[in-house]
Amino acid sequence: AGPQDLECLFDVFLTNVRTGEKIKDLLTQHLVSPPPIIGDNPKKVLIIGSGGLSIGQAGEFDYSGSQAIKALREENIQTVLINPNIATVQTSKGMADKVYFLPLVPEYVEQVIKSERPGGVLLTFGGQTGLNCGVELQRLGVFDKYNVKILGTPIQAIIDTEDRKVFSERITAIGEKVAPSMAAHSVSEALAAAEILGYPVMVRAAFSLGGLGSGFAKDITELTNLATQALQAHSSQLIIDKSLRGWKEVEYEVVRDAYDNCITVCNMENVDPLGIHTGESIVVAPSQTLSNKEYNMLRTTAINVIRHFGVVGECNIQYALSPNSEEFYIIEVNARLSRSSALASKATGYPLAYIAAKLALGMPLPSLKNSVTGVTTACFEPSLDYCVVKIPRWDLAKFSRVSAKIGSSMKSVGEVMAIGRKFEEAFQKALRMVDENVNGFDPKLQVVNDEELKEPTDKRMFVLAAALRSGYTVDRLYDLTKIDRWFLEKMKNIIDLTTQLEGIDQAHLSRGTMLQVKQMGFSDKQIAGAVKSTELAVRKQREEYQITPVVKQIDTVAAEWPAGTNYLYLTYNADVASHDVNFDVEHTMVIGSGVYRIGCSVEFDCSAVGCLRELRKLNKKTIMVNYNPETVSTDYDMSDRLYFEEISFEVVMNIYNLENPTGVILS
Repeated sequence: AGPQDLECLFDVFLTNVRTGEKIKDLLTQHLVSPPPIIGDNPKKVLIIGSGGLSIGQAGEFDYSGSQAIKALREENIQTVLINPNIATVQTSKGMADKVYFLPLVPEYVEQVIKSERPGGVLLTFGGQTGLNCGVELQRLGVFDKYNVKILGTPIQAIIDTEDRKVFSERITAIGEKVAPSMAAHSVSEALAAAEILGYPVMVRAAFSLGGLGSGFAKDITELTNLATQALQAHSSQLIIDKSLRGWKEVEYEVVRDAYDNCITVCNMENVDPLGIHTGESIVVAPSQTLSNKEYNMLRTTAINVIRHFGVVGECNIQYALSPNSEEFYIIEVNARLSRSSALASKATGYPLAYIAAKLALGMPLPSLKNSVTGVTTACFEPSLDYCVVKIPRWDLAKFSRVSAKIGSSMKSVGEVMAIGRKFEEAFQKALRMVDENVNGFDPKLQVVNDEELKEPTDKRMFVLAAALRSGYTVDRLYDLTKIDRWFLEKMKNIIDLTTQLEGIDQAHLSRGTMLQVKQMGFSDKQIAGAVKSTELAVRKQREEYQITPVVKQIDTVAAEWPAGTNYLYLTYNADVASHDVNFDVEHTMVIGSGVYRIGCSVEFDCSAVGCLRELRKLNKKTIMVNYNPETVSTDYDMSDRLYFEEISFEVVMNIYNLENPTGVILS
């Protein structure tokens, strides 16, 4: 039940025993791939950006595009960027050699190509917008006309993964399974497909952004409405899937170079079951409920699929996994950078977009340096000794007549990422990051409502907290929500501890209890609310007990090599004397903008990055505090120290007391 990458070694051994052929010759036959035909690197490369921000496509593509520009400049390649979004880091001075603020439509992009004559183009760093534009330019013959080479993943592979019918056929060709589905180009075809598959069905639009036009249909009426809307507004092709609602959803981020070296960088598990778009789901990395056999089964499939499609660079693959057996289906493959890629990159410290850009130039993975150690190769699979939790941010209250229900189409406008040594710690951190008015997994914010547990809304986690407080069993909640029992048990631990805290006052709050609740991710303010005290009084008592957070580095090489990263987080689940860094150098602290929301978006990240750059020019060492995985400011090389942490009084003061910076910049 382990990795199958080197099963061929047993064949080598058997052949050697049977024939006496030399081991070295046999290994060469089995393991050495024929070198790919790679010409000289182009002197100038066009990068197609993602354009204006929209729901389902936000700052993560500013991050990926900025990384690509950085990677190309290191190879002395001139970069030309086309992106009309002024509020981005990648369009700032000092990034690309030339920036065109033009619409991302074929006519304008062709004019830029005609004028600039780039030797190559990158299509996979601008999200669905950039990808669709590139596919259309290929269809019109523009790249061939001006002799522009498409770098990285072949355009046909991208089209094959986006066209749902072709995708299904190609997956079936290698003996893997997609969910039973049929393609439709009209409402009548969609209805006929549903009759064959049986209701309920899921409707998805091809070449669409953030699950736009998708949804579940229980009957003919719902399907007619969904199909009509999707065909009119979003796509000319629909895929009608047999519903797998309630199954687990698991993702893998895979990287492959032109020499067929292939690794899985990160695997992630959705807390929410299938039926909720991954961008709308709470996501945990690494996966927490998979067995070793399940993990390696899905990993092997991911590598087979990326090789079959010929992807060069980064690829995201999503699975539906039965909660009751080892049966699974491939839901989709994104042969481009995505929001999940940004999350995986920040969760592991592995610079996916940067590496993908290098691989697109034909460079082999083993020749690239591992940014975490600085000495080992980038051809390694990160091993995480911590837990990462991502939670989306919705701003639905700012819109009138918008349903609060969440599903297969994205409505979230941002997301946060928290790091902890156990799930409860990271989960409670993330809840506070999403909304500064929330103290954690609070059972008092919502009332129990079975309907909201079955049909999730943006407040479901707090309804779940209220249900646990009301005495709902884990089995009953599983039947209602289909959230794995492991996660429900962890959430129950938090509620049980909250109830225990509320039974004592601050005078009887012992050191042991204080340490226990801090290790479970409780904030001082949250503890104060439970014991009827104030945040400052609890903080004073905690410091008197000498309970202070420990600074840990992101270590993705399982301590096999020294980790040289500046990528840090705070935890109470460690020995107080075991800080991973020293505090003997003066820094200036910059507070980031936090989660994207309506009215506060990538423009503030652009400001933070500008601030860090100017401080660096002044030879000042910098500390960045931020928790948004979609940003450039949370890149490992933008500051001297990056704290992926909450922006709250408690946490910022904890960092301040440890680092003793010369100053703090807030704006």
